[in-house]
Amino acid sequence: MVEDQPGKIRVLVVEDSSLMRRIITTALSKHPRIEVVGYAVDGFEAIEAVNRLEPDVVTLDIEMPEMDGLTALREIRKSHKRMPIIMFSSLTHQGAQAAVVALTAGATDYVGKPSASAGSIDSAFKVLEQDLIPKIIGLGERALRRQSLDGAVKPSPVAPKPVARAVTPTLATKSGPEPTAPSNRFDTVSAVAIGVSTGGPMALMELFGQLSQPLSVPVFIVQHMPPTFTTLLAARLTAAGIMDVREPVSGEEAKAGTAYMAPGGFHMALSRVGTKLLITLNTDPPENSCRPAVDVLFRSAADIYGKALLGVVLTGMGQDGLKGAEYIKARQGQIIAQDEATSVIWGMPMAIVKNNLADAVLPLGKIMDEIVFRSRKVKSL
Repeated sequence: MVEDQPGKIRVLVVEDSSLMRRIITTALSKHPRIEVVGYAVDGFEAIEAVNRLEPDVVTLDIEMPEMDGLTALREIRKSHKRMPIIMFSSLTHQGAQAAVVALTAGATDYVGKPSASAGSIDSAFKVLEQDLIPKIIGLGERALRRQSLDGAVKPSPVAPKPVARAVTPTLATKSGPEPTAPSNRFDTVSAVAIGVSTGGPMALMELFGQLSQPLSVPVFIVQHMPPTFTTLLAARLTAAGIMDVREPVSGEEAKAGTAYMAPGGFHMALSRVGTKLLITLNTDPPENSCRPAVDVLFRSAADIYGKALLGVVLTGMGQDGLKGAEYIKARQGQIIAQDEATSVIWGMPMAIVKNNLADAVLPLGKIMDEIVFRSRKVKSL
């Protein structure tokens, strides 16, 4: 199986704690697909190492001396727009806040930083093996595939030392299906349900930042994130745009012009009581290893809205949303999927496209225009 995949994923580890740095590099070096090509202990060293080593993936601590991870992230993004950068943050409120800021400022993903105190080394390794390594593999393989398709020039193996690319590569033709234009025949919609995972905070920031006025329909969002993170992300989306984005309380009535984000740790579903459409939260078992799960939202929304529902599947790892999208289509609803070229991870939207469920496959920059167009006239249920 390994021989069918591209070469090793080259990782730069940025971490100021010598103990944690040793734990991370040891855990990563044990994996046959990963090569740790260097490390840095602060933001200044991180920027220099990125330019010199051109790694495929960077793990970047947020709290560091001299220059912190957020500042380094913004500097790296000036010259490396698409390099996968995974932030490390503590799962405290302060750490979550910093991580959400990073995710909306250009970080690709995040991992909660494990404790490296005495007696917790084994648990730290377990966190890295379960949380960090799968993300490095998923993002790294995507990066290698892009480099191959772009014809990007990697440092020559016979060169005395790695050199930086002269020009940041641009996206070339994708290996997946070409984006498809929206169908000319569809019903205008009364609600929008969005499912998103890896790369979601930046995608949602772009989507909601394009609005000049709130949508005329309610929007329901499932973003795979833990508690506190979703609260902070909703607040950041509201502050950055013109539409109110917030976590609902269970039993709350959904209103047009508001976007509701499922709280981390809770499924979000819809129900109708008389003339009121209510949002309910529950702690039923995870689906697709996720809670909140996109499938749960999509099913309940399809039962309420039928053909007046628009489902949107954005960047993300895995297949959460696939069964829900099938449920939406069975009730004559509509589905938009993000294209491969603009997705951080083309997993969730790819599942939609491969199963012929998408009414349109669009780049991220065109999706909100399509949402506005399809919701321009609200039909009564």
